[in-house]
Amino acid sequence: MSLKRSDRREFLKRGAALAGGLGLAAAKPALGQTPAAGGIITGSPELVAYGTRSRFVTSERIAHGGRASPDAFGLDFHIASPIQDSVGVITPSSLHYVGTTRGAFVPEIDPQEHRLMIHGMVDRPLIFTMEELKRLPSVTRLHFIECAGNRANRNHTTVQETHGMTSCAEWTGVLLSTLLNEAGVQEGGNWIVAEGVEEVKGASSIPMAKAMEDCMICYGMNGEAVRPQQGFPLRMLAPGFEGILSVKWLRRIKVVDQFYMTYNDYGHLRQDSDDAALSMQIGPKSVITYPSGGQQLPGTGFFEVSGLAWSGGGKVSRVEVSTDGGRNWIDAEIRGTAHPMAHTRFSFQWNWDGAACELQSRCTDELGSVQPTRAQIGEFWAARGQPPRIKGQDNSIQPWRIDRDGSVHNAIS
Repeated sequence: MSLKRSDRREFLKRGAALAGGLGLAAAKPALGQTPAAGGIITGSPELVAYGTRSRFVTSERIAHGGRASPDAFGLDFHIASPIQDSVGVITPSSLHYVGTTRGAFVPEIDPQEHRLMIHGMVDRPLIFTMEELKRLPSVTRLHFIECAGNRANRNHTTVQETHGMTSCAEWTGVLLSTLLNEAGVQEGGNWIVAEGVEEVKGASSIPMAKAMEDCMICYGMNGEAVRPQQGFPLRMLAPGFEGILSVKWLRRIKVVDQFYMTYNDYGHLRQDSDDAALSMQIGPKSVITYPSGGQQLPGTGFFEVSGLAWSGGGKVSRVEVSTDGGRNWIDAEIRGTAHPMAHTRFSFQWNWDGAACELQSRCTDELGSVQPTRAQIGEFWAARGQPPRIKGQDNSIQPWRIDRDGSVHNAIS
């Protein structure tokens, strides 16, 4: 035993010496760090107060939808998350996508002064401070949010452009049902209207059944306070529903007896029942993030194809991958635990022989719904006498073409 311990110590000493010779001698100080005597990297007050990432990590969000963000007036518009660089399923708070229908200044709200009012068709109108909300029973859940603008087209080059308007975070807060039960919903109160603090008042109509099922009033995100761009100090979360229904900077919830066509709802929810259904709950969806558009395979051989899958209908139950443009499908491996209305990581072990090919993925959720192709969506609407285009949420299969030189391109025709 002593010989084994001695050998292990010698191995560790040699390994430490090798690491020191190859690593520290060549390392440069990261942003906010200064080298001390002997080449050791020391910290700084900034790193102690709130940690920063390595200067070698350069993932960043981009303006989405053809509009600058911020614009000349300082308004924020759509900002897409770099999902091509994501690992696991949780989106860092600083890289979470941002969506807005009109452009907005992010309000600076003092949580000590902020209030949430519950009123309308209730027995007891209530007003909560942030402190009072945090005294109530809380839940922590993993959920994605996705913007209706997350729709691919042939002009998009990268997966950040095609699918970057979705993110997944760990959310903490109070179930909306807890507050509504305390207020006492009156008979006929079949809808709620949630309103945020904005210059143009952001408000969305949500069915009472959804509000009582799983909607959350969130003050926490990824283990800390909700970020200002995500609605600090309080945001609504309607899991699996279109992102605009997860109202940010939440200040008021009114119980009403009918759907209200609010500013947010205009153009998002329609009278046709099929169209309306597709405009609220997000269907099963997946996308390969590696290899994806704009990336380059270094040569033939083994690769782990990886991507994300999600559904507003519940858990992801199956993901399949095709390497021949959808003619044949093979089951991918689901990494970790699939959570309801959350991003799920999948992977597929693949040996590329250097021939041109087309990669696709498709998701099946626990309801049995299967992610469709763009052609199938067109056929659905054509059969109903409408133009064969993608309406409501776009959950169509995204194809990536790999050329013989290893370059990856958007294969939407």
